[in-house]
Amino acid sequence: MKVFKHIGIFLVAALVASSCGMSKVKEIALTSVGIQYVVPTSARSMDAKLKLGINNPSRSFAVQEVKGTVRYKDKELAHFVTGPMELEGKTEKTYDLPCTIFLAEGASLLDILIVASQRNLNELKADVDIQAALKKNGVLRAPFRFRDLDLKELTER
Repeated sequence: MKVFKHIGIFLVAALVASSCGMSKVKEIALTSVGIQYVVPTSARSMDAKLKLGINNPSRSFAVQEVKGTVRYKDKELAHFVTGPMELEGKTEKTYDLPCTIFLAEGASLLDILIVASQRNLNELKADVDIQAALKKNGVLRAPFRFRDLDLKELTER
């Protein structure tokens, strides 16, 4: 379950990084992370809902979708995708973020459990693609792409 907490922190950090053009973006902060539920949907996938407390002193923006891949020691462990999320401007609020997690080809649930049991995010990296839109003229910006993000570094901020 700790892996899901780190994924939540990572998603918020990626959302913040995606919104560089907004004023006060550096002040957006994750205030809490929780797991509402994790439900296996098959032997290779699960649905989850994260609860993310976010303080957004910046303006409102929308995230249509976040897709990503999590790797441990260069081995793909899982792929994830989230639903849309609207971050309200100038608020501190708790958001529900549904996501679906799929085990990568060649990865097993045992691999995930081993990484989670180590309680160490060293060598845990992710690639993330974020589709976001600023509420300025209704223009959808091009996808933001982040590669080789160090999850340990992101969770220590």
